[in-house]
Amino acid sequence: MAQDSLFEQLKHPNPHLREQAIWQLAKTRDDTTIPRLMGVLAEEDTTYRRAAVKALGAIGADTVPPLVDALLGSDNVTIRGSAAKALAQVAVNYPKESFPTEAIEGLKKGLYDSNPVVHIASAMALGVVGIPAFDALADTLKATDNLGLMVAIINAISSIADPRAKEVLSALAEDESADTYIRESATSALSRLDFVKSNLRK
Repeated sequence: MAQDSLFEQLKHPNPHLREQAIWQLAKTRDDTTIPRLMGVLAEEDTTYRRAAVKALGAIGADTVPPLVDALLGSDNVTIRGSAAKALAQVAVNYPKESFPTEAIEGLKKGLYDSNPVVHIASAMALGVVGIPAFDALADTLKATDNLGLMVAIINAISSIADPRAKEVLSALAEDESADTYIRESATSALSRLDFVKSNLRK
């Protein structure tokens, strides 16, 4: 199927047809595919935009350099947020491949984006990356005083099955000098972390 009709299919109301188009684009891509998908990240059509995010994630590591450029360099908040979400999709689709350091560094900078859409998407993406991204999340948690960002990072850390996650969250939950909301978030994140671990043991 030609690229043009696959791009049209990304807008289709049927999610199965969109999914087919996403993987078909990843499989049959040419030099224009990634730039065209990057161009869709500014679209107001949410269905089309989300399908493009998934298609970029389906392609994998080759999309990382343009996605990091967009995350850190675009003036458009929708593009920056979508770029962070697409990087998360790369991690979801290729869990056995080591996630590029360039992408982790880009997402760490994305945590400091002034727009909550972008810094929350960056935190979520780093949570999806998991253990390789742990330090980026923990360092930012110590350095920031942005409560919204702290909660996003706490939630991201709670999805990482690593002993350090429990240490960081326990320390926050017990820190009497910390904001009450942050302590409560850390406490509920600890129970989520136990749930993640018990599911891994099954």
